[in-house]
Amino acid sequence: MTKHKTYFNWSTGKDSALALYYLLKNPKYQVEELITTVNSFYNRVSMHGLRKELLEAQTKALKINATIIDLPEQPTMAIYEQVMTHNINTLKKKGFTHSAFGDIFLEDLKMYREENLAKLDIEAIFPLWKINTTSLIHEFINLGFKSIVVCASSKYFDKSFVGKIIDKNFIENLPKNVDPCGENGEFHTFCFDGPLFKIPIPFKIGEKVYREYDTPKTNNTVCKSEKYGFWYCDLIPINEVV
Repeated sequence: MTKHKTYFNWSTGKDSALALYYLLKNPKYQVEELITTVNSFYNRVSMHGLRKELLEAQTKALKINATIIDLPEQPTMAIYEQVMTHNINTLKKKGFTHSAFGDIFLEDLKMYREENLAKLDIEAIFPLWKINTTSLIHEFINLGFKSIVVCASSKYFDKSFVGKIIDKNFIENLPKNVDPCGENGEFHTFCFDGPLFKIPIPFKIGEKVYREYDTPKTNNTVCKSEKYGFWYCDLIPINEVV
């Protein structure tokens, strides 16, 4: 069987880790590259705010080639798509035909990815698609993966929530209106150990901060702009002692 040369859109979190785990067991695909977007102004992973050094330590422990895609501090959608198209075309020249994601049930996002990649003759694949999220988070834990909350919406959580380890107690105490995998953007994580990792990623918990953003305006918006906020937990790399 000919395997499809695949790159994986790596977010550093638990869903990415489990999706990659599924994909590596699928004989149809050969995962040869991880790609991650990084805010070049702060040198942190986009959205999650994870330090670039921890991303690099993570991909090194996974033993898979990694590409870091630099984005400006506040890229427009046009700039984002321009940068991604350039990088995807570079991957195409290397023989990649498929692109994998850790999305679970957000239909609009899936459609956006599929339509944009189809324009570049790349097929999008979703190893976790439509699997029950409660089942997924329990499987993640039972397989031995370990992750920590690095970003959480202030709509659902306070400062004490970031920095928590994902375990069974964590799941049992989530608010009922929060998806167990945070698939609606309620929280984001950093996966630091598990069956895919050659070694666990050492780190210590740093400062916890709150950041507030303007809600993106839609066409013909006349109402006053609303705010939305996130709590972030900084994770500080610990250099290994040789």
